[in-house]
Order: sequence, then structure tokens, then C-alpha cells
Amino acid sequence: HNYANVSLIVELARLHGVQAVWAGWGHASENPVLPDTLAKSKPFIKFIGPAGPPMQALGDKIGSTIIAQTAGVPCISWNGDDVFCEYNRETGCLDEEAYRKATVSNATEAYEASKRIGFPIMIKASEGGGGKGIRKVERPEDVQNAFRQVCGEVPGSPVFIMKLSSNSRHLEVQLLADEYGNAVALNGRDCSVQRRHQKIIEEGPPLAPPPKVWDEMEKAAIALAKAVGYTNAGTVEYLYSEPDEKFYFLELNPRLQVEHPVTEMITKVNLPAAQLQVAMGIKLYHIPEIRELYGQNRFEDVQKYADGST
Repeated sequence: HNYANVSLIVELARLHGVQAVWAGWGHASENPVLPDTLAKSKPFIKFIGPAGPPMQALGDKIGSTIIAQTAGVPCISWNGDDVFCEYNRETGCLDEEAYRKATVSNATEAYEASKRIGFPIMIKASEGGGGKGIRKVERPEDVQNAFRQVCGEVPGSPVFIMKLSSNSRHLEVQLLADEYGNAVALNGRDCSVQRRHQKIIEEGPPLAPPPKVWDEMEKAAIALAKAVGYTNAGTVEYLYSEPDEKFYFLELNPRLQVEHPVTEMITKVNLPAAQLQVAMGIKLYHIPEIRELYGQNRFEDVQKYADGST
């Protein structure tokens, strides 16, 4: 598929002398090889999105959960909830032993982890998505068969097990971060209406959590972005339990999502345009639509800096 062919994308970019590549969503947008390869191009070609290392670290469900709980983001009980590890910002890799400890390697380990976590559980492939590589299990006798099914659907993927949060909502926070350590939450979306683990309806703003809890969810998402040096657009997904008003980290999508127009209608921020401005090296507080969102003038009054102050 040409849209997922990193070598072809880079070759065409070089051939036509482009200055930047925007991968959108799906296809090659979550493949860290693309930004890494573009960064090594001569002349340099800018990738409009996160750099390769944080994309690699956060695009992996097991790795991102380790990073999230290390950063203090609430996580639901899972087989690796005792693993804490800082990731290497240059390579995007976690310590191999820590990652291995958070991985369920066989059906026997799956059975033991499930008993510790408590039923019902979800068995998930770290590289799964779109409804593939995920099984709900309610009885101990079904664990081993479900584990084998998950492995068969996403061959070669590491597997992990998490507690099932019943009657929970699936909420997500839209992130935007610049190249200077600044990050903001641009409201969010409720994607709880799903069929076979695939989103059907996206709506916003999320109304289930009280304002105080939603504020905590946004702050946790920002803390995670800053912890890994994340840049550009991304989405932090949570499970939200309404009865006890608690939220749990699910994953971070290191790209713009297809449902981003919901956020654009709420915030009036053109997200692809904001991505481009971030890639151009513009700070968040100099992006006109971000300024307006926070009640500032669209363009900063430069007259007051005429004396040379900044």
C-alpha cells in the first residue's frame, strides 16, 4: 500500500524537493521509521508530527502504559502495574528487562496474571487495534484459549492483561505540544458508542465527568506529553468509571485522529494548520487560534516590545 510505504514516501519527498511531510492518520502516521528517515535526509525534510522516539514509545500499548504510570497518570490494574521505568528520549526505547516484565509471554502466565488481577479481564495485543487482538474473559477456564486467539490475530505482538472496567465510558483528551516544552489540552471527545471495539459515534465536549475530574484528566494528559518530550498533535485515551468518578489511562495515539473535526468545532482551532505551525517552530502561545481559545488577542501587540524587551 503506497500510503504506508515509508521508503516510497521518502523517495518521492526527496525527488520533488519537498520541505515537509504530513502523514495525516492511519497508514504511515504511526510508523516511527518515517520521521526517523526524514530526519536523516539531506537536505533535511521535516515530519509534521511527533519525532520518532516518542512515537515509538507511546505507539506501543505496553510501553505507553509503563511510561504513563511512571509519570503518575492513573492506570487500571494490569499485569505490569508494578513496573516503573524512564524511557530513553534518544532511542524511544524502554529498558528491555522492564518491558519483558510487563509482557505476558504464554498461556500459563496469562492464567496466573488473570487470577491476580481479578475477573473480568481484557487480554490485549500491544500492537492490536481496530477491534483486532482483544478478548474479554469472565472465567478462569477461558483465559488460555482467549490468549491464543489474541496471539493468532496479531502474530508476533507482545500481549498484556488489564482489569475490565465495566459500564465505563471511553473518553479522550486532544493534545497539542510545541517544540519548546509547552503543551495544552484542547478539550476532548466521548467515543463510548462502539461496535466490536470500534468507535461509531464521537461527540464532545465530554459531559460524563464533573468539571473537576475532567480538569484532572487534561492535566494528566499534559503531564504525560511533557514527560516524554512529545511534540505536535496527539490523543490520550481514558476509561472513565462514572460510579466512582475515576479515570484510567488506556493509550496515547501519537497522531491526529480521523475524528478531530469534533474538537475543531468546539475549540475553533484548525488542528492540521496548528500542526503545521508547530512544525514550523512556532510556539503555542503565538498560534492565533490557540491565543483566542485562551482569551487573548489573535495577534500579540508587538508595539509594547518596541523598546527591545521580550
